Amino acid sequence: MCPSHASNWYPQLAALGENHPVYAIDTLDDPGRSVQRAVAAGCEENAVWLDETLAGLGLERVHLVGLSYGGWLALNQAIHAPGRLASVAPLDPAGIEKVPARFYLHAIAGLFGLLAPKRLRPAVARLLANPALSAPPEMVAPLMLAMRSYRPTRRPPARPFTDEELASITVPVFVLVGSRSALLRPRKVLERTTALIPGVRAEILKGAGHGLTLEQPDVVNDRLLEFVSSNREAVQG
Repeated sequence: MCPSHASNWYPQLAALGENHPVYAIDTLDDPGRSVQRAVAAGCEENAVWLDETLAGLGLERVHLVGLSYGGWLALNQAIHAPGRLASVAPLDPAGIEKVPARFYLHAIAGLFGLLAPKRLRPAVARLLANPALSAPPEMVAPLMLAMRSYRPTRRPPARPFTDEELASITVPVFVLVGSRSALLRPRKVLERTTALIPGVRAEILKGAGHGLTLEQPDVVNDRLLEFVSSNREAVQG
């Protein structure tokens, strides 16, 4: 799961799908093929929605991966409705710390970066740790279409989870954080998650920003596949 739309996972699909079925789910209040008619306002409502989605797909034991707000949804599912989960892998997730002001400034800078000449965008993308600025046209096109035409509902911000909530997680967890993340303080995240989540595996990905799945896809894919393999006894069928 990832903010915006499921096509953001295109660098992962071939690698993850080689030996595993992959379901890319559009998150609520983001562009996609579904028509949202109500706001999922709280933790429990989001957990119910995702549990119903997995049930509708006929899935009983899944490895749930999410980036950013999708990472928050993955942790939230592990806390409130873990029954269908084999494991969760939140990547640079919301919910560990309060969203800092620099994250919004980073997002605004990214919008201005789109105005840079195409030949300069790779350099701007590296400077801002924002790989979307130099993404291929097939990814940029739906993003631009969504920015022009999609009107989101009023989704509440991803609140930080309490110590008690994180400590209540019972499924295997792999937290991967970019060392240049605009959303998180990487070492603080590792300190908090390793202190609270039982048996968590946590790692900082050197040189990566908040969009680590696009910046270092091969490394992220290898880490995810190794984590899934280490928990394969929990996979459905």
